[in-house]
Amino acid sequence: MSEVLVLVDHVDGAVRKPTYELLTIAARLGEPSAVFIGPSAQGAEVAEKVKKYGAQKVYVVDDTEIKGYLVAPKAEALQQLAEKTSPAAILIPSSVEGKEIGARLAIKIGSGLITDAVDVEDGGVTTQSVFAGNYTVKSKVTQGTPIITVKPNSAAPQEAEGAGTVEEFAATISDVAKTAKIVASQPRKSSGRPELNEAAIVVAGGRGTGGDFAPVEGLADALGGAVGASRAAVDSGWIAHTFQIGQTGKTVSPQLYIAAGISGAIQHRAGMQTSKTIIAVNKDEEAPIFELVDFGVVGDLKSVLPTATEKVTERKG
Repeated sequence: MSEVLVLVDHVDGAVRKPTYELLTIAARLGEPSAVFIGPSAQGAEVAEKVKKYGAQKVYVVDDTEIKGYLVAPKAEALQQLAEKTSPAAILIPSSVEGKEIGARLAIKIGSGLITDAVDVEDGGVTTQSVFAGNYTVKSKVTQGTPIITVKPNSAAPQEAEGAGTVEEFAATISDVAKTAKIVASQPRKSSGRPELNEAAIVVAGGRGTGGDFAPVEGLADALGGAVGASRAAVDSGWIAHTFQIGQTGKTVSPQLYIAAGISGAIQHRAGMQTSKTIIAVNKDEEAPIFELVDFGVVGDLKSVLPTATEKVTERKG
């Protein structure tokens, strides 16, 4: 059975949930092999985590030469590893960085690329939501090694014990790949909530909040979810752009999406309509968002959300 390379999504060695989802998907296509680009000293620790989700091999690429640069060195490392292993497919988290790595890698190895897949079936057939979410299509790479970036929450991680054999891989990084260097960075303040892209539950607020996101944040915290926003709320200066969901913001695909005070313009729908279950709360019963939802509540979010928060808190207690 051919290997399927999975690029490990991590922060300083802490493996993130999308990695486990990709390993679960990789098992449908072949033998999952994780690729960890980071400090060699953390390789064994990462291997212990990913082997619980089926990783048979863990390629450790020391990031001494890679750290401090943009994505080009990572693409080169993956290129060299792909040339060595001849994998059946390469799966990458569908983040901004992941999609650029995938694009560069596709050019380097002459292969087709599919981005933002929400499902990958046996045989490499993917499902995508395209044209601002107006169509769902099936796609398959027909040239070279399929390179697929997959959105978070596209699969439920399934534990499957793998060997987790650690193999050091020394990549040779060209000078050209080191021309874009990170000269300064500032860590984002932690909100205590899950990452918006990865959250299983998202509560988003729009123009209907009037700038008061307290009800949205309260329900999100009660549910253990992330907070999002529409472009209208961001443009009004009520909340930072990092919370924006939509065509010009982030794309999310949670198990549950609650849209509060959001009309449902196509710009916003493009960023959230692959969510598994969608609930809308809006005073306007004619709002376009109601065409998309599984459940709709016609009412004022400032009374509906606090009531829902109270009930959720009661059930948790």
